[in-house]
Amino acid sequence: MHLPVNMDDPILTDFLDRLERIFAAMDRQYAEAAKHYGFDCNGCQDNCCRTRFHHHTYLEYLYIHVGLNQLSLQSQRKLQSKAAVVCRETANSDEKAMPVRLMCPLNADGLCTLYPKRPMICRLHGISYELRKPGQDAIHGPGCAMFDLRSSDKRYRKFDRTPFYFEMAKLESEFKEAVGLSGRVKMTIAEMIVAG
Repeated sequence: MHLPVNMDDPILTDFLDRLERIFAAMDRQYAEAAKHYGFDCNGCQDNCCRTRFHHHTYLEYLYIHVGLNQLSLQSQRKLQSKAAVVCRETANSDEKAMPVRLMCPLNADGLCTLYPKRPMICRLHGISYELRKPGQDAIHGPGCAMFDLRSSDKRYRKFDRTPFYFEMAKLESEFKEAVGLSGRVKMTIAEMIVAG
């Protein structure tokens, strides 16, 4: 994917700084909720890094590439190769209409290679949450299987994703307008790495 933006452009830097502030707020609220439940995500059989999450903003795409550019060329090539394998195997499974759970190419020995640069859903996944659409009742989402196993006996603590989704959508809209982008993104991390 070629975007009409230079990675050193001060406009991009400003938007990525704002993205980091949103992510920091997500991390704080997630940590508070996880602490309430006594939940610590330290790996499990049903590893969420095997879930095919699609990410939906150009800013997350660019943020991943900021992280990739901080790695050595050798590490970047290794990740490109791993991502290409994941994309190829996913396409083969899709062609056969077979479900597939492949490890994210950023996962190395159970840890995320670009943990500080991970996208929004990687920051929010795991604990039970709610979303509030205008004029509708709150939608409650479950935690991951390990969360349910470890924390189902705990009193519910509100973890509302709505403000984060709203802030991300607003920031993405402003960014697209500022650099003249249109359309939407729907990419896995593997696809983002390969497209880079």
